[in-house]
Amino acid sequence: MATSAASTHHEPSAKEIRLVIAASSAGTIFEWYDFFIYGTLAALIGAAFFPSDNETLQLLLVWAGFAVGFGFRPLGAILFGFLGDRLGRKYTFLVTVTLMGVATAGVGLIPTAATIGIAAPIIVIFFRILQGLALGGEYGGAAIYVAEHAPPEKRGFYTSFIQASVVGGFVLSILVVLACRALIPADEFVEWGWRVPFLLSLILLGISLWMRFKLSESPVFQAMKEAGETAGNPFIESFTYPGNKRRIFVALFGITGILTTIWYTAFFSSLSFLRGPMRMEEGLVEVIMLVSGAIAMSFYLVVGKWSDRVGRKKPIIIGALLTLVLIFPLFWGMGSLANPGLQRSAEEAPVVVSGNECSFDPFAEVQATQCGRVLQDLTALGVPYDLRGGASGDTYIPSTVDIGGATLDYSTLDQENRRAEIRGALEAQGYDFSVQTPPVANILGIVALLLGFGMLSALTYGSVAALLAEMFPPQIRYSSLSIPYHIGAGYLGGFLPLIAGYIQARTGDVYAGLWYTWAVVAFGAVVAWWGIKGGPPREFSDEHS
Repeated sequence: MATSAASTHHEPSAKEIRLVIAASSAGTIFEWYDFFIYGTLAALIGAAFFPSDNETLQLLLVWAGFAVGFGFRPLGAILFGFLGDRLGRKYTFLVTVTLMGVATAGVGLIPTAATIGIAAPIIVIFFRILQGLALGGEYGGAAIYVAEHAPPEKRGFYTSFIQASVVGGFVLSILVVLACRALIPADEFVEWGWRVPFLLSLILLGISLWMRFKLSESPVFQAMKEAGETAGNPFIESFTYPGNKRRIFVALFGITGILTTIWYTAFFSSLSFLRGPMRMEEGLVEVIMLVSGAIAMSFYLVVGKWSDRVGRKKPIIIGALLTLVLIFPLFWGMGSLANPGLQRSAEEAPVVVSGNECSFDPFAEVQATQCGRVLQDLTALGVPYDLRGGASGDTYIPSTVDIGGATLDYSTLDQENRRAEIRGALEAQGYDFSVQTPPVANILGIVALLLGFGMLSALTYGSVAALLAEMFPPQIRYSSLSIPYHIGAGYLGGFLPLIAGYIQARTGDVYAGLWYTWAVVAFGAVVAWWGIKGGPPREFSDEHS
């Protein structure tokens, strides 16, 4: 395959590159803001659109809606990757950012389920699908656009602004939510104020379009177009180009699988963990995530620049291996700092549930057995438990909850007041279910641990835009990059909150969901070690692939 035109393109000036980085990064921040605002306001969205008596089910339905958007990212990657390789990089991601802005604002206008019934969650899912399609085209376009403007020796650094912008979207979503909470009374924010961050996306859309309209087409694409070297069918050629199947496999599991599960564990799992089972005050958690995320953005730039010297493989391998070692200690540390009383109570007064037919189905609106309802209550309270029961009634097992030696017969409880009585029994044994505001020293410790997660994410993400751009031939680069990236991010990462939440609910262990991240990263580390080329960065070449 000829790549001569792509290798002789005009070098942009420093001013042009600054505009390219600024416009692409700003658009990426706004687009990811649109996507993350859904997760940031997960609890309120659940109450508005997915109401349920089973609080665990309500949250899982929110995360299922979150996952749906990610599930459609690969389709967006195929569609917009095709357009980007055929029609150009610039106009393709103008379309993606417009679609994202309109879909996000739409979520803010949907009546609640109490008003229009089942239509409410259906419309939410529809808008999440549009968001997923848009995001499937956005990242590839922005990353390639910057990479194809950057000089080879600075490609890692310049494209790292795109990676940092993803965190910037998360930070912006929290910043806007905090501002709205400060300006809107708490009861009004719960009732209608949570819609404001969604509607603000129209303003961000206008700013993003204004900046991106000022851009010119990628010089690499212009050169290929003038030479008649653009792909005829980028999607098909992505799988028929010599060696590309192997490169797509490596990009999917050895790069994207690692970075996306670490990223969502670092930011979204931490957010849910602190607000949920650790019971930290919601506004404080948002401030902690805001500060941690804002500082962590700089890590991506440092890693991107470092990769221009040492190559793209080394940071990713180091980050993946460190994650396997540190993921559980980092969360254990956050738990002990955020709610030391809960951890102490769980050690001094462990909870053991006994009974026949004892199982908990997180997706059931109503649990089938008394024991299942008890497990549902403990899960909603964020209390870890051990289970001693059976699936059948062949052997009688007393229907009890043992809390540090104090035994409660749950078969005699009034079902309407069951949770309150279980909570009272737990509180009598030292469990504290009040909203937690840890001392300043603990808060600083949590920030430090989150920054540790931020560095792990930066190591595995900071140089990725440059690496993926260098892995694939220019004429099918948009499609070849976007397809594995968004399959990995869409399914391995997008379903992480749902899968981790399900594992946690089934086991009663708030840390058990981390095994999903650990397993994906462990497999990805093996693939990355095998499949990513070592040594200094280099332009794509069939000889080096």
